[in-house]
Amino acid sequence: MSMTTDTLAPAELLDLALSAAHVAAPLVPAAGDLEAGTPQDPAQYAAAAWKTGAVAPLAGPGDAVVGVLVGPDLAEALASAPSGALDLGAALQPALDAAAAALGTTAGPGETLTGRKLTSTVEAAAVAVPLQHGAEVAAVLFVGNLVPVASSAAPSATEPVEVGDRPGSAPAAPAARGVELLHGVSMEVTVELGRTRLSVRELLALTPGDVLELDRAAGSPADLLVNGRLIARGEVVVVDEDFALRVTEIVAPSTAG
Repeated sequence: MSMTTDTLAPAELLDLALSAAHVAAPLVPAAGDLEAGTPQDPAQYAAAAWKTGAVAPLAGPGDAVVGVLVGPDLAEALASAPSGALDLGAALQPALDAAAAALGTTAGPGETLTGRKLTSTVEAAAVAVPLQHGAEVAAVLFVGNLVPVASSAAPSATEPVEVGDRPGSAPAAPAARGVELLHGVSMEVTVELGRTRLSVRELLALTPGDVLELDRAAGSPADLLVNGRLIARGEVVVVDEDFALRVTEIVAPSTAG
């Protein structure tokens, strides 16, 4: 199935959302393995227990989105990471990308949402799928604007399975965990030798063989960046004919900022 279809029947939407949840679940940081639950009405997750989420636009016509709600444990772990606060959108980007692929499209950059903007985004979604560790809902994947508004009021005629202690109860927030939730997060790591500035004229005039002088002397340490943030410095070495970095200094968050 693909999102290129003009109209998706509720059953097709449920299948797409469930497929997206299955592939995204292993990529969401959690204390244990997550599994996709039964698709639900997104309105029940627009509550105080779910204050933080990441949302990415989906390629194609319209304003379709895919998002993941997380509990306060992961949000706090990201905010207190040893290398400095990490962005939730970046941490969940692998999960958002995998979900988008299952929906037959691609995801744009994940954006962290909180407060009323997050609540209204979730309320406008067409379907939500809880990502569970046992009976505990650790995160929620939701998909929005894939079908006309008139046909997205109810995801399915099937009775949803409530996760709370009684039918209709709001899902409980997951118990607090530590920064170990971040262990499985994929982060982009780059090594920077130096920088320079060029005018547009100079860029357009570049030809093979030109030499660009960088703002760093030969032999100076290179910077190790994680998602664009400086966290360490080191010397460039060669390992098995490949370049590598031998870390010589860990940069304190206050200095790296």
